[in-house]
Amino acid sequence: MSVTHQNEQRLLLIEKVLLLKSLSLFEETPETVLAELAEILEEEEFEKGKAIFSAGDDAHCMYIIFKGEVRIHKGEHVFAILKENDFFGELSMLDTETRSASATASTEALLLKIDQEPFYELMESRIEVVKGIIKTLCKRLKAMNEKSVQNKANQS
Repeated sequence: MSVTHQNEQRLLLIEKVLLLKSLSLFEETPETVLAELAEILEEEEFEKGKAIFSAGDDAHCMYIIFKGEVRIHKGEHVFAILKENDFFGELSMLDTETRSASATASTEALLLKIDQEPFYELMESRIEVVKGIIKTLCKRLKAMNEKSVQNKANQS
């Protein structure tokens, strides 16, 4: 392997660690642990309009958006448009139920995929990752509650 190729790989690993560190999910996780996690991330590219997963699919991984945009939806109802440094599918890391919504690439997208098993191992040894997931889920639940209250107020 050439030195240039090694440097490209190392830089990519650094980029992955920086991306992970920027996520609320991992903000309290030490860089050494993030480096281990970054090594097991799988890169997946999606063309605009391509389904990442569909509601009802088996859930066994989550995704982090490195580049591009992803639409989270159920049929035509859009729940969110997520952009770079956002993540989705985190419920599958805690729950083995099927996907509750679909995810489709709104633009060309480069995603980093984390499978459930390595993530479980990380949660077992790093309580800050568990806290990060709980904080994220609470934040999203509060936002959904707020949206629901606003929708009811608008209907009155």
